[in-house]
Amino acid sequence: VMVWLRRCTHYLFIVVVAVNSTLLTINAGDYIFYTDWAWTSYTVFSISQTLLLIVGACYYLTFTGVPGTATYYALIMTVYTWVAKGAWFSLGYPYDFIVTPVWLPSAMLLDLVYWATKKNKHSLILFGGVLVGMSLPLFNMVNLITVADPLETAFKYPRPTLPPYMTPIEPQVGKFYNSPVALGAGAGAVLGCTFAALG
Repeated sequence: VMVWLRRCTHYLFIVVVAVNSTLLTINAGDYIFYTDWAWTSYTVFSISQTLLLIVGACYYLTFTGVPGTATYYALIMTVYTWVAKGAWFSLGYPYDFIVTPVWLPSAMLLDLVYWATKKNKHSLILFGGVLVGMSLPLFNMVNLITVADPLETAFKYPRPTLPPYMTPIEPQVGKFYNSPVALGAGAGAVLGCTFAALG
C-alpha cells in the first residue's frame, strides 16, 4: 500500500507542480509587454521563477535521493513550457523559444551540491538554495535580452485593455539602482534557502 501511495504521490506531483509551475512561469515571463517596467518586472519574475524551480527540484532530489533529478525536473518544466508556448505561438502570440532552457544550469548546480555534499539535506538547503537563488537571475537575463524588441512587439500585437496595475505610468529608471540582476540574486539567495527547505 505504501509503495502504491508513494508512486501516486510522485505522479500527482509531476502533473500538478510541473504543470502549474510551467503556467506560472509563462505568465511570469511576459517581459515583452512591460516596456517601461522591464527591469522592475524582471526582478520580480526572476525571484518567482527561482522559487518555482527550487521547490520542485528539491522535492525530486530528496524524494528519489538520486543526484541528477533536479535537472530532470527542470527538463520537464522546459518541455511542458515548449508545448504550451507552441500552442500559444500557433495562435499568433509572440514568443521566442530560446527563453525556456535557462532553468537547466541552475538545476544542474543543485544536483552538483547534492552530489558533492554526499546527499546532505542541510547543505542542499543552504548551499543549493543560495546557488540557485544567485544563478537563476543571471541566466534569466537571457530571457530579457533575446525576446523581440518590446516597443516593436507592443505595436504589432496591441492589447486593447490592460488591468490598472499593468498600465505603465512612467519608466521605472534607476528604481533598483540599475542592477536588477544583483537585486534578484540577493533576494533569491535568501528566499531560495527557505523554499529549498519546503521542497
